[in-house]
Amino acid sequence: MGVRARYISLALAAGLLAAFSASPSPAQDYPAHAVRIVVPFGAGGPADVAARLIGQALQERFGQPFVVENRTGAGGVIGTVEAAKSPADGYTLLMMSNTQTANESLLTAEQRKYDLMRDLAPIAPVNYSDLVIVVNPQVPAKTLAEFIALAKSQPGKLNYASSGQGTPYHMAGELFKAMAGIDVVHVPYRNSGEARSGVIGGQVQMMIDAVPAMAPNIGENQVRALATTGQQRSAVLPNVPTAGEAGVPGYEATIWLGLMAPAGTPKPVIDKLNSAVNAMVKRPDIVKLWTEQGAVPMSMTSEEFDKFLRGDIAKWADVVKKFNKS
Repeated sequence: MGVRARYISLALAAGLLAAFSASPSPAQDYPAHAVRIVVPFGAGGPADVAARLIGQALQERFGQPFVVENRTGAGGVIGTVEAAKSPADGYTLLMMSNTQTANESLLTAEQRKYDLMRDLAPIAPVNYSDLVIVVNPQVPAKTLAEFIALAKSQPGKLNYASSGQGTPYHMAGELFKAMAGIDVVHVPYRNSGEARSGVIGGQVQMMIDAVPAMAPNIGENQVRALATTGQQRSAVLPNVPTAGEAGVPGYEATIWLGLMAPAGTPKPVIDKLNSAVNAMVKRPDIVKLWTEQGAVPMSMTSEEFDKFLRGDIAKWADVVKKFNKS
């Protein structure tokens, strides 16, 4: 090869290298347009409220709209399928909860139409909240122990509401039944708001709901709080005992929320979103707001969140086995 040819060859190689070096990474220009956050639960519930807060924070950070889209039905399946089947480009996100990890064992693959850890990629957790066990004021039980005694005296006669099969409220109810040794009938509603109305209106006797959502109804004496479901008493409901204090030792249940994206979403985009969400949940104004509501921020890398999700799937699989046996 002559000197001139070698010079031309080296120049071409340098030009190609410079071109590749100048090419933006998948995350560099992300997001370039609006992003949708699919919420597979009803408007006004914890997931919907958190998604709108996160969407606002991400819009402020990135300068592009993050639009919440409620796709409800089938215990969260419809919205989850919608997100899982969307293009893996970072422009569709899923706001999920332990409903999705419970559904991995509660529903068959045919019923789900997706596999959580195969079809979706973890981004970051958001927060968790304790739950509260409430009854309609007409129920004669004033304490959790009295409610358990009432249920044991009338097996199969009392009902409890949830926002749908596989939701944290349903799973918490089944775990409560198994650990308390009672037989109360599950009545699934289409969303949390309808379930809440059911217990307030007396169509059902009992419900387990998120503390931030149910606390206003407790304050207005529309329902009677019997116990919270955390290890310690809720700062929002300090006069309400934990279930462990009230007669069901070891009982614990929460609702947690997190973000996922379709599997195959570029890792740099996942990392960019993870960093933004982790920064958002540590903002003093967000921490203060959630603390007042009884919610606790969660912060993990996407890899840590992946491990957390797999552990939660295994946990609920064990719970499903237990309450199926009971």
